[in-house]
Amino acid sequence: METKQIIKKLAQQYLSEIIEIRRKIHANPELGFEEMETASLICKKLDEYGISYQSGIAKTGIVGLIKGKTPDKKCIALRADMDALPISENNNCDYKSKHEGIMHACGHDAHIACLLGAAKILNSLKDEFEGSIKLIFQPSEEKFPGGALAMINEKILLNPETEIVIGQHVLPTLESGKIGLKPGKYMASTDEIYLTIKGKGGHAATPELNIDPIVISAQIIMALQQITSRYSNPSMPTVLSFGKIIGNGRTNIIPDFVTIDGTLRTFDEKWRAEAHLRIKEIAQSIAKGMGGECEVVIDKGYPFLINNDQLTESIKENAVEYLGNENVVDLEMRMTAEDFAYFSHLKPSCFYRLGVRNEEKGITSNLHTSTFDIDENSLETGMGLMAWLAISQLK
Repeated sequence: METKQIIKKLAQQYLSEIIEIRRKIHANPELGFEEMETASLICKKLDEYGISYQSGIAKTGIVGLIKGKTPDKKCIALRADMDALPISENNNCDYKSKHEGIMHACGHDAHIACLLGAAKILNSLKDEFEGSIKLIFQPSEEKFPGGALAMINEKILLNPETEIVIGQHVLPTLESGKIGLKPGKYMASTDEIYLTIKGKGGHAATPELNIDPIVISAQIIMALQQITSRYSNPSMPTVLSFGKIIGNGRTNIIPDFVTIDGTLRTFDEKWRAEAHLRIKEIAQSIAKGMGGECEVVIDKGYPFLINNDQLTESIKENAVEYLGNENVVDLEMRMTAEDFAYFSHLKPSCFYRLGVRNEEKGITSNLHTSTFDIDENSLETGMGLMAWLAISQLK
């Protein structure tokens, strides 16, 4: 039996175990850098599979290593993230989150399960390929500054030197059984914007005696939209959005200050830096012109994610061979962000999407929602494809 068929058979054989792992992780979600139970479960499974690993990397991260024949010939890495989100789950299922206010609403439980499944398959086939495969279980993708950079700083791409990195992420708009990918720039950079507008509070009925930070804030928000509509290059997608405004006054009280939190997303580092300057200049000049002040803090987050053209085209060919042409689709750029981007700027990388949607089962909720779930049959596709890609890229 050829390797591809063996992998498919093993993925089918291991599915019930991998579903059980995914459900256990889903029921016990943990936030970034707090993934103690999750890490313990991963280590237990790697021990069971006979795979060597290092734990405690960047606090809760784990790196496993599977050595094939002539292990020093080439080393590739497969990555899964581990953390959950601060969301209360509204699903009615046996594996519903047991931790109030915390939920695997982005599919990281599925990512871990798929990587463990792929690891079990690959370890059973280690005499069939040359080279080595790193298994990166990464903490804190959801929480800035992210676990990818922390693990990279602890030298996980060395000893042995990693040549390529492959990541898989669920996509609820794509049907289960399919995968999607895009070469080149794929996901945006992300920065956190914090504005504090300072004025002079007082009675709302005597605005002439106050410096109203509410009005100043409104002017600033509207003016900042010019950054995307008037200053950015139309060919370079940019998003500047504000999701939190607090002006803690009352119907008859103007507050002393207002805070505004937002995000900037784009795909070009030069323009990103220019946009930071424009945000500061516009916000501060408007506040000053209206008699107030504006403090601007910009936390520079993840860079944009770039899929290596040559590697991504190769992985697409591998995926077509494994899944069939009808199950491999081309994707568009996304304004969402991912700290896998750090890997993509250091090594040739490919970050692709695993379809988890099943309308017949009512599994259609988007990422980061309280009703998010996956069609668990997608785990068979996910673990099998990861194993197939790893072996294919070692050839």
